[in-house]
Amino acid sequence: MKIKVGVFFGGKSVEHEVSIITALQAVENFNKEKYDIIPIYISKQNKMYCGKDIGNITNYKDIDSLLDRSIQVTLAQRKDKTVLLNCDKKFLEKDIYDYIDIAFPIVHGTNVEDGTIQGYLKMFNIPYVGSDVISSACGMDKYVCKCILKDSGIPTLDCKCFSLKDYDENFEKVISDVEANYEYPVIVKPVNLGSSVGIQIAKSQEELKKAIEDAFTYSNKILIEKAIQNLKEVNCSVLGDYEYAEPSECEEPVKTDEILSFNDKYISEPVKAGQKMGGAKSMNAGVLKLPADISSAVKSKIQDLALKTFKVLGCSGVIRIDFMIDNDTNDIYVNEVNTIPGSLSFHLWRATNLDYTELLDKLIDLSLKRNREEKNITFSFDSNILSGYSSGGFKGAKATKM
Repeated sequence: MKIKVGVFFGGKSVEHEVSIITALQAVENFNKEKYDIIPIYISKQNKMYCGKDIGNITNYKDIDSLLDRSIQVTLAQRKDKTVLLNCDKKFLEKDIYDYIDIAFPIVHGTNVEDGTIQGYLKMFNIPYVGSDVISSACGMDKYVCKCILKDSGIPTLDCKCFSLKDYDENFEKVISDVEANYEYPVIVKPVNLGSSVGIQIAKSQEELKKAIEDAFTYSNKILIEKAIQNLKEVNCSVLGDYEYAEPSECEEPVKTDEILSFNDKYISEPVKAGQKMGGAKSMNAGVLKLPADISSAVKSKIQDLALKTFKVLGCSGVIRIDFMIDNDTNDIYVNEVNTIPGSLSFHLWRATNLDYTELLDKLIDLSLKRNREEKNITFSFDSNILSGYSSGGFKGAKATKM
């Protein structure tokens, strides 16, 4: 019997469209002899939909029309199964649309990749692919991630973190704090977004104010750090779990401006014939050098740091770590961790002699392995703590010493 895999994608995130492409790209590459794939689209209103047209990328040109002919569903537990309940059930229709054996979240950004969907899936006792709740949350929050890595001796740039409240109450203090610690240019980032959304370089106080205000439209927390002027960016993926993990080949994104933009990542034309690239169908292979133009020693150091980052954050499945190299000093820094990378970084694994279908197989195997191990962990224990309370409730009850 085939394993039923529910592929979750979309969600209330600025990276909603990127998730659709990543997920439906993966759906095409599953081994259909081993798996029955059920695409589960999450709208920007966080409603879930299934249906015969949900798995076709061309239908997302008109999402309203697509949803009108699809079925809204929600997860539920029925006996030992996790099922998709039909929220649009009509008279005499079955209330169960289908069931799934394993959940495969292919989502990006806040409200989904940040531990939200992982926690939701965990409530239904269903195996799910990828990092757990804590690892996902830490990977998404750039400031928290930096603190954890720095505490573990992994190099990352110093930064300042500010809340919207900080800025509203005393924006002059925020500006002066930045200027007291860093020379221009600096880079401003929303603390919990990906895909370069809301990120800007500021070369003056006026530009800094504009960059801060823009970043706060995407998040109520931002971080600011120095901008490396002679910068080379290199990415490396890691696949595995706490017992064994391996790094991929390294890639070098080619930016068209001072920072790698959303367009560079997802909309740029592929590299022309004769140049190295990840593959025309991989979003993250827009314009890049693969392998990266770095020495074997630098590559080895980046791969080692990638593995350490993966282990320190307690990740599982496939992630991508983005690195910065200061060409003036040759220092290497971890810049960002993507716990569910665009296109699942399949082009990096293909360059490491692992094709997309094999990558998806390994991710499912890792999920089932974790699920088996968690069954041996005690999450509750019997106690008689409630036996001391009478049927009359708490009113007037004498305090109990703890």
